[in-house]
Amino acid sequence: MSFKRGLLWFGLGLAVILYLLPIYVMLVNSFRDASSVSLATMWQLPSQISVEGFAEAWNMLSPNLKNSLFMVIPAALLSSIIGALNGYIFSKWRFRGSEILFALLLFGFFIPYQAILLPLVRFLQWIDLYGTLPGLVLTHVVYGVSVTTLIFRNFYINIPGSIVEAATVDGAGIIEAFWRVILPLSLPAFAVALIFQFTNIWNDFLFGITVVPNPQSQPVTIALNNLSGSFSVDWNVVMAGAIVAALPTALVYIGLGKLFVRGLVSGAVKA
Repeated sequence: MSFKRGLLWFGLGLAVILYLLPIYVMLVNSFRDASSVSLATMWQLPSQISVEGFAEAWNMLSPNLKNSLFMVIPAALLSSIIGALNGYIFSKWRFRGSEILFALLLFGFFIPYQAILLPLVRFLQWIDLYGTLPGLVLTHVVYGVSVTTLIFRNFYINIPGSIVEAATVDGAGIIEAFWRVILPLSLPAFAVALIFQFTNIWNDFLFGITVVPNPQSQPVTIALNNLSGSFSVDWNVVMAGAIVAALPTALVYIGLGKLFVRGLVSGAVKA
């Protein structure tokens, strides 16, 4: 093994260790009881396994987990479907000014969340969706359409236009050609878009706490933050809650992992 290759492997191994250390601390301390959690023992394996942290975390977070699921599933699906239709039009049915419109659409992806909070709240109040999960779903759909459009457009560019032309010659319209020809080929791109959107929406904090101020209706990320009390913190509960909150995104990656890799390889996120 050459020196450069050995140095590369050493750097990669060090990066993996640094990445896994917080996860190790979280796992180890989530299985302790509250009395045995301390700075002195945080790196040590627990002498006795306890699941009281998980039980308490589940009791406190389960309503908010449901809120997150009711938010993230429709938001990720809708933004991916709209992005697929947009990407199809921008790649296969270009029109005058389409490149300018596409650039303007992408511009929305680079606008910081903080810059739109005030107009967002005023708009949601105007349509009577402020403080509701549907309002939060709408927010994530609108904000996610830019990146899903980019993903699908770059994916569809690699599909030969002759396929769509053949469908139109056979009498299929724009939507029918998309439904019968393009959509069945889009599973890898959908995997990339869904994983990207699911992860971003699930982990969002700013929109959740701004759009839905009621703690009973907030997503799990805000409820997880609220597990830390003002005067004392049960770190075993906080660590267990973090694991519970992270499980859905991990399961999505496991379920769609192969399609996600196919989407990356086939150009779903190429510039």
